Amino acid sequence: MSELVSTRIRNTAGKLGLPHLAEALTQYAQRADEAKMGYLDFIDLVLSEELAVRDDRRFRTGLRISKLPHHKTLDDYDFSFQPELDPRKVKDLATLSFVEANAALLGPPGVGKTHIAVALAVAACRAGYSIYFTSLDDMVRNLKTAEAAGRLTSKLGSYLRPAVLVVDEVGYQPLERAEANLVFQVISKRYEKGSIILTSNKTFSEWGQVFGDEVLATAILDRLLHHCDVISINGPSYRLKNRLAAIERDPDAAA
Repeated sequence: MSELVSTRIRNTAGKLGLPHLAEALTQYAQRADEAKMGYLDFIDLVLSEELAVRDDRRFRTGLRISKLPHHKTLDDYDFSFQPELDPRKVKDLATLSFVEANAALLGPPGVGKTHIAVALAVAACRAGYSIYFTSLDDMVRNLKTAEAAGRLTSKLGSYLRPAVLVVDEVGYQPLERAEANLVFQVISKRYEKGSIILTSNKTFSEWGQVFGDEVLATAILDRLLHHCDVISINGPSYRLKNRLAAIERDPDAAA
């Protein structure tokens, strides 16, 4: 391939928004030559590689703006430590069936609810869905601040736009009725329009206490559970296990 043709291809690739092709042109040509590719095979190679690079770039950007606390996957989750949890139920969710509905992960602190929620969100992001992560307390605090400043509609948009909204730690702090009403607005406006993954240390029967109003809690649950996969995890705490292991290794650490 002449230098003139190479330069022209790189310039054209840049104008078409194909930066990887411009950078890797020489490598592509070498691979095509070594494999004695036909013209169509070569075009297929170039387009496939460019698409893969673009998808990876979109995926990384999506993770960066998602506010996820980490990027763990289900491969990192120790199902053997939670023998009562059926891995098939969780892995079925990872096929992204929940994107057309909701998912709720219930159980005491430390059993890995957030880990699974994040893993599902990462899988959705890789598949091209927009995601956003928040704790319930942070969401309520941000909505209250926006409401006081007259920007509630705008702030609601940040929780309504993502295809998948992860709401972590529902029930760790009880809400006042006005706060619960803000949560209802988010759930109601996302109803059958966007997916929610939530984690909670409370059973649904206790949500009346969480939201300070049985009627409001029922209205929230009615919309949330209409299409929802519910997974309960009732095993031991990972964090406590790790803490006890550290104490066994170094008893002075408990002091």
